[in-house]
Amino acid sequence: MSGLFAEEWAVFPGHYAGHLRLALGALLMGLIISVPLGTLVARRQVFAGPALAAASVVQTIPGLALLALMVPLMGGMIGFWPAFTALSLYSILPILRNTIVGLQGVDQDVREAALAVGMTANQRLREIDLPLAAPVIVAGLRTASAWVVGTATLSTPVGARSLGNYIFQGLQTRNWDAVLFGCLISAALALALDQVIGQFEKAALKRSRRHALAGGIGLALVIAPALSLFVEGGTSRRAAGNPERPAATVSLEGQTITIGAKGFTEQYILADLLKRTLEAKGARVEIRDGLGTTVAFDALASGEVDVYVDYTGTIWAALMKRDDPAQRSAMYARVSAWLLNERGVMAFGKLGFENAYAFATSPQTAAGNQLETIADLSGKDLAIASDPEFFGRSEWTRTRDAYGLQSLDPRSMDSAFMYDAVKNGEVDLVTAYTTDGRIDAFDLVLLEDTLSVLPPYDAFILLSPEAQESAALLNALEPLQGAISTELMRAANSKVDLERQSVSQAGAWLYEEVSPASE
Repeated sequence: MSGLFAEEWAVFPGHYAGHLRLALGALLMGLIISVPLGTLVARRQVFAGPALAAASVVQTIPGLALLALMVPLMGGMIGFWPAFTALSLYSILPILRNTIVGLQGVDQDVREAALAVGMTANQRLREIDLPLAAPVIVAGLRTASAWVVGTATLSTPVGARSLGNYIFQGLQTRNWDAVLFGCLISAALALALDQVIGQFEKAALKRSRRHALAGGIGLALVIAPALSLFVEGGTSRRAAGNPERPAATVSLEGQTITIGAKGFTEQYILADLLKRTLEAKGARVEIRDGLGTTVAFDALASGEVDVYVDYTGTIWAALMKRDDPAQRSAMYARVSAWLLNERGVMAFGKLGFENAYAFATSPQTAAGNQLETIADLSGKDLAIASDPEFFGRSEWTRTRDAYGLQSLDPRSMDSAFMYDAVKNGEVDLVTAYTTDGRIDAFDLVLLEDTLSVLPPYDAFILLSPEAQESAALLNALEPLQGAISTELMRAANSKVDLERQSVSQAGAWLYEEVSPASE
């Protein structure tokens, strides 16, 4: 497909189907929980307040926080189930409130008349109360649908596929077409569901079969785009430009491999590279991207993800909780041993490049404050921006304390916007990634770490306990060991961040660069 949103349409069925599955599933679960609970507490006013208060507490938790909280609460599980659970909780309040209000609003004279003709309490509930309260209950479902569809876009960081994949990846890669596409489709889905449920609301209010039929047809039309995923046999998962599969010397035919990726440009490109490498050997590949460090690693250790790329310094500080410095080769050896002994995860091999943190500033700020090393920042009242994860890790604490940087003003910022922020003078410093092409393009100055406080960040492949048992998978990944230089990775990142190519295009270029000539 070519033209407007071509890349986005290529993966649309899978993202849309994932979002629809989450939203409709959560709304159905909200109904299953809220209507019986609302029916029960509506009869006993003393319980109505506490029930509504408990449901309201869930609404006070930010959507992303609730989704993230589900991962540890569900034993490190990622993907559909933690997202579904969080969204189901989000759907309860409006449905529960309207169920209670609707049942308590039934005219007392009607209830007394029902009792007068000999109806039991259950018969009255089934024949009188619920039918009369149905329009109000459906109105609550209508409100819940708007909340759930919107919140479902935040499911990407916990590994659930949704329309949020467009938005999170688009923000990181500065692909505003993807962001716009994800927002438009999400809004369209919310409006469409609102209209569909509106028809069911009218059907309940007017006892109209015509409106019920209209609602059913509308629901079928909402679901229809997701069906193309199955009609096309899942081919929409393959991004445009993927290489044709050559004759495989080591076959992964029939195997499904799940690749994990964190939420920044380099990780998206590396996931695409892994995907192409494994598909060339016959594997069917699924990608779960936009994950945080601990979410990605826990998913790997539990087997929900088979392979992903991480960095030695990240494992050292964020997972091993080490804050002491270590020489590069020693760190890799210790990290590899810890991964295998403590979590059963294999450190398969280094890719050949390091993507470390480096303190970067503009030439103007460097000259104006006489900055050459990190030590020169001591006592300076400057604003420093980094991704939110960095300020919560030991690298920052150790660097701050070693160099006396307490006077700096830390500001958490999405990595997609840090470089423009320091270039435009909105902040004075950023913790740049050393493989980011914007360092050279924006002529940023890297401050020397004279005390070697910041750890090395060699990129390496991690395999889950189950995946490491596959000889075919190990052989397929073998050519990537040591194949990517820092310059090559920086060039791939630049294609997305500076040249505005898609992740698929950058991944295809990198695949061609590192693939053995024999293939």
